[in-house]
Amino acid sequence: MELDFIFMKEQIPLFVKASILTLQIALLGIAGSVLLGIVNSIILYYKIKILNKVVAVYVEVSRNTPLLIQIFFLYFGLPALGIKLSNYTCALTGIIFLGGSYMTEAFRAGLESIEKVQIESGLSIGLSRRQLMRYVIFPQAFRIALPATGANFIFLLKETSVVSAISVAELLYTTNSLIAIYYKTYEMLFLLVISYFILIGPLSFILYITERRMKYD
Repeated sequence: MELDFIFMKEQIPLFVKASILTLQIALLGIAGSVLLGIVNSIILYYKIKILNKVVAVYVEVSRNTPLLIQIFFLYFGLPALGIKLSNYTCALTGIIFLGGSYMTEAFRAGLESIEKVQIESGLSIGLSRRQLMRYVIFPQAFRIALPATGANFIFLLKETSVVSAISVAELLYTTNSLIAIYYKTYEMLFLLVISYFILIGPLSFILYITERRMKYD
């Protein structure tokens, strides 16, 4: 079997466009997930009434249902309730909904690993609970949670492939479309693998370097 490199070269602009969309969904999804995870982990850490139970239920539902089902509910289920979202909005919401639960658990584990004596010491010198969280607890918790959050970043970037099911023109959707048109299966799969490697490789390297620097600082 020989790959048609000339054909592959002609399709590169389409894969570049799909890669940009994939990266955009991933970055926005990761940012939303981190923000949601921080808020939820603080709620769980301080055991805020009612909200604590809501977050706990959210985490269980999110982590124990496939992303594909979540996205299908947003895209096909919500219109039955009179709420219609674009496929892009459904994709982004689904990524944030899934990622938020994993980030919540990562940050919660980091927060709970902080020794209580540090909290007592901070309160004894006059720090408010907000100052204690901002300057003492959370910076340490973030460093502890970094390996888990880094793994979640890569996980969410790879999970963007699921949104092809609702016709978001990311990498997998573009690959399947070109295969259906030209029947160049091996060529398109080769470009797909290369595209994901280009996206994920640098992120993995950056996270690795960051973890090492924080570990030895």
